[in-house]
Amino acid sequence: MEPVAQDRVLTVPNALSGVRLVLIVVFGYLLLVADAEVAAAVVLMVSGATDWLDGKLARLLGQYSRLGELLDPAVDRLYMVIVPILFGLHGLVPWWIIGLLLARDGLLAAALPALRSRGVTALPVIYLGKAATFALMSAFPLILLGQLDALWGRVLSACGWAFLIWGLGMYLWTFVLYAAQSVQTVRRLPRVADE
Repeated sequence: MEPVAQDRVLTVPNALSGVRLVLIVVFGYLLLVADAEVAAAVVLMVSGATDWLDGKLARLLGQYSRLGELLDPAVDRLYMVIVPILFGLHGLVPWWIIGLLLARDGLLAAALPALRSRGVTALPVIYLGKAATFALMSAFPLILLGQLDALWGRVLSACGWAFLIWGLGMYLWTFVLYAAQSVQTVRRLPRVADE
């Protein structure tokens, strides 16, 4: 299939990223207002599936776009910030865990100006970072489903907490790796002249 122009906005992957953006609001409503934990878990699972699907379709259909390159990771970051905060507000996860997740992302974001001054817009993605995000995004719906008063609810809760602890450990370790990469990049590359 012939690749679509880079500046095209209306693509299937971009539409899926837009749906994921709307689902953040739906998730917040279901969790905090409607107190519908199962429905909120389903929204998180649908969102995770569409995150996988938008990348797959972009490759399959050749529908890469500049908007997609920016929108998909931006929506991912929003999920990694908003979902833990909503879990904290709902009393499902301790605030110290949420603080660690947010501090990691905040510190990495703080390094961006130094990297951009060297002409680097983003560091290469580390596979362990993808695994950490997958573990965390798997943990949240499992913890939600674990709130049900049934034996399988307790099993799902235990699995969710295992994913959360595993994901948090990997997430913090990738911070160390990304921080080291940032320092090496800033030391190695000269400043880019302002235009």
